[in-house]
Amino acid sequence: MASLGFAAALGLVLASGVSPAAMAQTMDAALARAYAGNPTLNAQRASVRATNENVPQALSGYRPRITASADIGASITDSNIPGTVGVTSRLGPRGVGVQIDQNIFDGGKTRNSVGQAESQVLGARATLRNTEQNVLLDAATAYMNVLRDTAILSLNRNNVEVLEEQLRQTRDRFQVGEVTRTDVAQAEARLSQSQSQAILAESNLKTSIARYRQNVGVEPKQLAPGRPVENFMPKTLPAALNAALSGHPAIIASLHGVDAAELQVKVSEADLYPVLGVRGLVQQRYDASTFGDNRTSASVVGTLTVPIYEGGQVYSRTRQAKETAGQRRIEVDTQRDTVRAAVVSAWGGHEAAKAQIVAAQAQVQAAETALSGVREEAKVGQRTTLDVLNAQQELVSARATLVTAQRDRVVASYAVLSAVGRLSAETLKLKAEVYDSRKHYDQVKGLLWGTQTPDGR
Repeated sequence: MASLGFAAALGLVLASGVSPAAMAQTMDAALARAYAGNPTLNAQRASVRATNENVPQALSGYRPRITASADIGASITDSNIPGTVGVTSRLGPRGVGVQIDQNIFDGGKTRNSVGQAESQVLGARATLRNTEQNVLLDAATAYMNVLRDTAILSLNRNNVEVLEEQLRQTRDRFQVGEVTRTDVAQAEARLSQSQSQAILAESNLKTSIARYRQNVGVEPKQLAPGRPVENFMPKTLPAALNAALSGHPAIIASLHGVDAAELQVKVSEADLYPVLGVRGLVQQRYDASTFGDNRTSASVVGTLTVPIYEGGQVYSRTRQAKETAGQRRIEVDTQRDTVRAAVVSAWGGHEAAKAQIVAAQAQVQAAETALSGVREEAKVGQRTTLDVLNAQQELVSARATLVTAQRDRVVASYAVLSAVGRLSAETLKLKAEVYDSRKHYDQVKGLLWGTQTPDGR
C-alpha cells in the first residue's frame, strides 16, 4: 500500500503540472513551521504557563506571611485640674512593627488546593497536546487542499485549451458542411462551461492558499507531494479505538478536570473547619504615653478560629462544587463518545479514500480509452460532436475525482492519527524544537518571590 500512496501523491503533483525536482517546500517543513509559529498553538502554550502559576499560589498557603507596618502622628493633651497648675502635653507617637502569621492547620484547604492546581496543570498540558493535534491536522489539510486545487485548476485550464481547439475544428467542419450549426453551438456552450469551472477552480485555490497562510504562516510555494502517514497508524480499527480511549489528550484533560473538581469540593468544605495558626509580632513605639519614651514589645500568640455560621455561603459553595464535579464526570463520558465517533469516522474515511483511488484510476483509464475511441468514430461520422464533448468532460471529471481521492487519503491518514491521539511533532519526527511544558513548571513551582517570568518579562 505504500507504493500506492507514493503513486497517488506523485499523480497529484503531475496533475498540477509541477515537476517533483522543482519542489522546495515539503509537508514536514510546513508542519514544523506551523508547530513553531502557529498563533493558536502559541496562545495555548501561554495558557499552560499561566496555569503553572496556580501551583506556587497554592503552595503559598504553607508559607508564612510577613507584613511590616509604620505609623506617625501628633497629639496634644491640655489638662486642667482644679487646685493645680494646668499642663499641656505634646507628643509625637510613632512606631514600626513586623508581624508574622504561620498557618498550622486549615482543614486541608492548602493541601487540596495544591492537588487541585497540579491537576489543572496536567489538564492544561493534555489540552495543549490536543491543540497541537488540531493545528497539525489543519496545516496538513491546508497543504493538501492547495495541492488538490492547484491540480484541479490545471485540469480545468487544460480542458479549456482542448475545448478551444475542439471549437476551432468544429467551426472549420461547419464551413465545409460536415456538421451543423447545432454542433458549433454545443461546442461553444461546453467551452463556456469549462471556462466557468476554471474560474471557480481558481477561486477555490485562492481560498485554500489563504487557509494555508493562516495555518502555516507563509504563502505556499512549490509544494512537494504529500504522502499519507499510514506507518504511524494502528493496524486495525479495534486497536485504534483502544489507543484513543486510553490515551487521547482530550479524554485525559477531562479526567484531570474531574480530579480538579473533586478537590474543589474539599477546598470548599475546608472553610467549615477550625483554623489554627501562630502569630508573631515585634513593635517599636516612641512617645506612646510620655515625651521621649521608647518601648519595644514582642509577642507570640497561637490563634484558633472556629467558624460558627457563615450565612449559608460556604454550604452553598460546597453543594455547587459537588454539582460541578458531577458535570465533569459526565463530560468525560461525552468526550469518550466524541473520540470514539471521530476514530470510526476518520478510519472509514481513510478506507474509503483508498478504495476511491483504485476506482478512480480505473475510471481515468476507461475514460481515456473512451475519448480516444469516440474521437476516431467522430472522424468517420459515427459519433456526433456532442458525444466527443461528453467523453472529454467525463475524462476531466474522472481525473478530478482521482486528484480528490489522493488528497483525501493523505488527509484521512492524518485525521486517524489525530483521532487516536498520536498526531504530534514527536510522532512525525518534525525538524522543530519540541516544546517542553514541564520546563516552565519546574522554573516557577518553587519561586518564593519575584515578578519577572522565567523568560525575563
